[in-house]
This record gives sequence, C-alpha cells and structure tokens, in this order.
Amino acid sequence: MILSILGILIGFGAILGGNAIEGGHLSGLMQPTAALIVFGGTLGATLISSTMSEFSQAVKSVIKVFFGKDPDFTAVVKEIVDSATTARKDGILALEKTVGSLKNPFFAENLRRIIDGYDPAVLKDMMEDKIQHTEEDKNSVAKVWETAGGFSPTIGIIGAVLGLIHVMSNLSDSSKLGAGIAVAFVATVYGVGLANLIFLPTANKLKKIVKSEMLEMILIYHGLLGIQSGLNPRVIEGKLNNLLGDHGGGHGAEEEKKAA
Repeated sequence: MILSILGILIGFGAILGGNAIEGGHLSGLMQPTAALIVFGGTLGATLISSTMSEFSQAVKSVIKVFFGKDPDFTAVVKEIVDSATTARKDGILALEKTVGSLKNPFFAENLRRIIDGYDPAVLKDMMEDKIQHTEEDKNSVAKVWETAGGFSPTIGIIGAVLGLIHVMSNLSDSSKLGAGIAVAFVATVYGVGLANLIFLPTANKLKKIVKSEMLEMILIYHGLLGIQSGLNPRVIEGKLNNLLGDHGGGHGAEEEKKAA
C-alpha cells in the first residue's frame, strides 16, 4: 500500500511547505494544549461511539492500510480451479490432501464441509451468512475511523473557542494574548488536518480493502458451489473471471445472494 504512505508524506509535506513559504515556523504549529484538546477530545468521542472490539480492530487496521499487500485474485482463481480439477479427476475425497495447504480460512473451512458431505443448500446458506457477517464486521471497523474524522473538526472548533475564551479573559495581560490566539487557530488546524489527512482517508482505504476481501470470498463462494455441483473446471474459471471483470471493486453479500 505504497500509495497510503506516499499520500501522507505529500499531504503533510504540502501543508508544512506552504507554511514555510509563507514565512511560518514549524514551532508555531507545535501547541501541546491544542494537541491535547483535539487528540484527547477526538479519542474520547470515538471511544464512546465504538465497542472495544471495533476500536481495537481499528487500531490494528493501520498496519493493513499502510503495509498491507494488494490482493492477488489470479492466484485465488488458480487455487479454486486446481481444486476443481482435482475433484473432477479423482473425486471430492481427493481434496482432503489440499485442505491443509489452503491459506484462506473461508476456503479451507467450506472445502472441508464439501468433503464431509454437507447438503448444497445448507452450505450455500452458511457461506452467504458468513460473507454478510464478515462484511458488516469489517465495515464497522472502517466506521470507527470515519467517526473520528467526523468528530475531529468539531473538537478543533471547541479548542479554538477555548483559546479565544482564554484570550478574552486576559486582555489586560498582553503577554498571554499570543499564546491564546495560537492555541485557538492551531486547534482548528489540528482538527481539520487530522480529519482530512488521516482519519477519513484511512476509513476510505479500509472500505476499499473490505471490498477486495469480500470479492475474494465471493470468488471462493462461487468456486466451491461449482466444485460441489461437479462443474467443469473451465466453466468455473470462466465464471470467476467474469466476476473479476464485472465486479473488480467487489460488492455486498446481499447483491451476491441475488446473483446466486
């Protein structure tokens, strides 16, 4: 996810560079009081809006946003087609040897169910439910960052108002005016900057990652149904490639239920 790192560097670089061109100094943007108000206030509001599980997963998701790998759908399709070929040549039970080597738990779990002889209708419902619940859970994690992006500018405004209150209450002491005004404006910069450079972009990237992960599950879903019904591996491959062509960005589980 090199674009995520590049985006952060360009975004902050442009702001700091513009500030420097205008004659500003980095020290002018370093206001501990403003940082405490914006970071602490945003964190508190986000915690109130989230469950412990959602928040902890949201923190962990940062690694995925900045250091995750793009999905390799070609490899997924090949793995499905190889399994279909084995099942067609040697029978479903021959897949017993391949289950342990599958890295995707959704694929391995449901291939095991096919080997165990699950009824096709039951397996289909189980996979659809799993896709839907997984999508909802993962989107709720992205929602945490989206929520933080919504609160951050407002908390920044609160910081600005507090700074102005401090200024107005110390008009007689000119030595405190500069610090109060700085906190007021820097708090707004922190709030808006965090929302638009970190929180909201992170939420958007996570949503795209979720769509990719859902597409992978959907490919496996159709592939497994094809394997269970004994479809020709070439037919399965064609169907999966069509899904990649038509829905390269992925879509919801509910749409897939209708398509199925």
